[in-house]
Amino acid sequence: MVFEEQPDFARQVADLNKYGQALNRCETVEEVVSLTLEAMSLLFQFSYSTFIEVRDGDPRVVHSTNPRLAKGDQPSAVAVRALEAGETVIATGDEAGMTTDSDVTATLAVPTQVGGEVTAILVTRSTSVESFGEEQSRPLEILASHAGTAISNIRSREHLERARQDLETRKEMIEMYDRLLRHDLGNDLQVIAGFADAVAADVDGQTEEYVEKIQRAARSSADLIERVGSLVSTLEAQDEPEPRDIGALLGTTVSEVAGNYENLSVDFDSEAFDYRVYGGELLDSVFANLVSNAAVHNDGDVRMRVYEEELGTGQVVVGFADDGSGVQEDVRERIFEMGAKGPDSSGSGFGLGFVRALTESYGGSVSVGESEMGGADFRVTLQRV
Repeated sequence: MVFEEQPDFARQVADLNKYGQALNRCETVEEVVSLTLEAMSLLFQFSYSTFIEVRDGDPRVVHSTNPRLAKGDQPSAVAVRALEAGETVIATGDEAGMTTDSDVTATLAVPTQVGGEVTAILVTRSTSVESFGEEQSRPLEILASHAGTAISNIRSREHLERARQDLETRKEMIEMYDRLLRHDLGNDLQVIAGFADAVAADVDGQTEEYVEKIQRAARSSADLIERVGSLVSTLEAQDEPEPRDIGALLGTTVSEVAGNYENLSVDFDSEAFDYRVYGGELLDSVFANLVSNAAVHNDGDVRMRVYEEELGTGQVVVGFADDGSGVQEDVRERIFEMGAKGPDSSGSGFGLGFVRALTESYGGSVSVGESEMGGADFRVTLQRV
């Protein structure tokens, strides 16, 4: 008998929906596990129920009514098969039990996937039936889907909370350096510039040339302090991440930036970016910086492809690949540091540092490698809503 033909089909669906709503209100994984096992006990009434959480591909038992399993244990072979296959697995006979002397006659393992990645596996075992049919597997699959979605949402919230805490810590450190630069170093530079101006009026020849170099260095340092100060002010005013339509945001940004550079052509399909991600009001500045980089740091015509890549961890990658000269491998690790830049760069070195600081404040990350087109490939990873 199929699930929909059961006499109590409507009641069971209603019960599953109620549990689904309750699971979406859970604040912790422990709450999800407790509520899911309760549902399995009431809905199916089989001998043993086990909840397995999967993090980064590593499955671990969180809770089980099976006395042979404890929290933190590796799951049984049936659960591992379900994880590897990414689909429901039914085991009967000798394969159903965990040991040769087990009284278990049938085992049902149901994985749940979010974004293509298995996040949890529900396992139920019976000592009274020879096998499981669709009338048991279908409702358990529905319940597993609710549990997996709840866990994914909790992980996203935890990730964003860590990002917010990191942002606050970063702001405090930046404020400290800002005060040091603007006050202490700024005062010293004023003194240097003042004495240099005084000396300049009374010297000539090579000494005058040296004084001019001192003046230029002082002016350059003062200008750098002002730019750092502007960056600090921008980061201090940064708002908390909230859901944003990435397709529309990218479309506007790409159009505006590409229009400013005759040597830059961009391949971009807004329909491919049907995602909502967590980001602040300056997310467009992240994208604008990476698009304009291709035009500014390459000679001649440059072609860029903006692409998306969905990750199984509830994340999406926005990639910016070009056919320019690329980024040398020995500077890729430090190019996102504040003030760092390539050997041939004429910029300030703060653009990509700004990109990383903002992206990480949204709970994301940024990296650079070599594109298939032969140039640079900047990848911005963001949390999906």
